[in-house]
Amino acid sequence: MAEEITNTEGSKDNKQGKNAFTELMTPRPKRAASSPIEPKPSRLKPFKNRNGLDAYIEAPESFSQSTVISHSDDFVIINDLYPKSAIHLLLLPRDPTKFFQHPFDAFEDAEFLKSVRAEASKVRKQAASELRRKFGRFSALDQARSEALDADPAPDELPGGRDWEKEIMCGIHAHPSMNHLHVHIISVDRCGACIRHRKHYNSFSTPFFVSIDDFPLAEDDERRHPDREGYLKSDLKCWRCERNFGNKFTQLKAHLEEEFEDWKRI
Repeated sequence: MAEEITNTEGSKDNKQGKNAFTELMTPRPKRAASSPIEPKPSRLKPFKNRNGLDAYIEAPESFSQSTVISHSDDFVIINDLYPKSAIHLLLLPRDPTKFFQHPFDAFEDAEFLKSVRAEASKVRKQAASELRRKFGRFSALDQARSEALDADPAPDELPGGRDWEKEIMCGIHAHPSMNHLHVHIISVDRCGACIRHRKHYNSFSTPFFVSIDDFPLAEDDERRHPDREGYLKSDLKCWRCERNFGNKFTQLKAHLEEEFEDWKRI
């Protein structure tokens, strides 16, 4: 019986002080923790947290021109990382006394509001020019202008063509998704690939989206209470024809694609 329970190899290990069970249960020494590495602004992942816009504000020069369109001491203009329309830009004020304020509060400052409006007006013109570049060839209203551009000799004055600035919205969300103050400058089509659910759409298609021109808001303005008003949970309605899709987001998306094609051709 003694031979049946004796492990010959184990006996050898015991003589050498290497019992396998003992080795398995012995705590191994912990490795020293590596020192944390502070990421450079260009290595940060914007929009992955509520402070994601900070990287652009602090070091806009570290990003490519396809991301940061322009910057000055006062503002940074970027392409939205998750565009909700054909054109979707963000205007970021760099004033540290303002950029953590809710826009409802920040825009109570008349001088600050004036400066943001002036910058937004410039960016709106840039966005309108980009819309014309992308879609002007489809637009009936731009045909005369296109023909004039191709004429030889060219006319002394180009026809005005379509007013693409009217196709640009400038405003903020009543409940901003990011901590840093930002203004959306976005084309009206709402056909961006990153509109994926009702809240995305309604955040730009209901009073949840507050135009920069409406500030400062009155104290009793209902848009100060977006949750109470239920804007994000309201029925899905086409921004163009106002057809009501209820909660049928997939049907709305298909409809928006059709509207987009018609809208381009105005």
